[in-house]
Amino acid sequence: MNSRQRRGVILLLLSVLCAFGAFAGVLSVISDANSKVGPEVSAYRVKSEVVPYTALNTGQFEKITMPKRWLSKNAVTDISDINGKIAITRLQPGSLLQNDMIVKRPALQPGEQEIAIMIDAATGVAGKITPGATVNIYATFAGEREGEPAQSKIIVNNAKVLDVGKLTALNPDKDDRGGRGSEAVPITFALNTLNTQRVAYAESFAQHVRLALVAPGSDTTIRPGDRTYTLDKDK
Repeated sequence: MNSRQRRGVILLLLSVLCAFGAFAGVLSVISDANSKVGPEVSAYRVKSEVVPYTALNTGQFEKITMPKRWLSKNAVTDISDINGKIAITRLQPGSLLQNDMIVKRPALQPGEQEIAIMIDAATGVAGKITPGATVNIYATFAGEREGEPAQSKIIVNNAKVLDVGKLTALNPDKDDRGGRGSEAVPITFALNTLNTQRVAYAESFAQHVRLALVAPGSDTTIRPGDRTYTLDKDK
């Protein structure tokens, strides 16, 4: 082997060594990046706006992947977690779905049934009544005969709210006894048979039906004489 050939072999070996060095450098960079980022996991992002207190479905979210170390502990990583749940706040597109954004929809107990009525959004809801809340249902009635005073009655005490629907524009006719405003919200309650009949009666014949939110832990016992109110009681 002459000197020229020896130089060629040496250059070839140096090239191989440089290639191995470069490859080792790339592996080192990748390993360092993986050690900093960590493994990726699945998460879910909101595709379109989700209205509060409405049932969730998988079509409202899209699956994404991101480094596990960057994902919050309460992020939803399994889309089946939304089954039977509702949003408790307005979910904006692009938001990462998290467990504190959703709650399980209240369920019926044995002996209960669902009934939904429209409640004036301005006077009866005001955005503060949510699924799971406890309310008193009030209804006001005109006097049955001329000269008899109008009455306000507690139709149902401690009614459990199951669902709060979407704000709906109303077109009341001039003969509407409900006297509702221009917008109302459908509220679904879980009630026993007697209270369901009371609510249905008030929905049909009362001049107004309103809800009063009951604070958690409050003493909501109603004395017999306090269920009905007329203005002459304050005289």
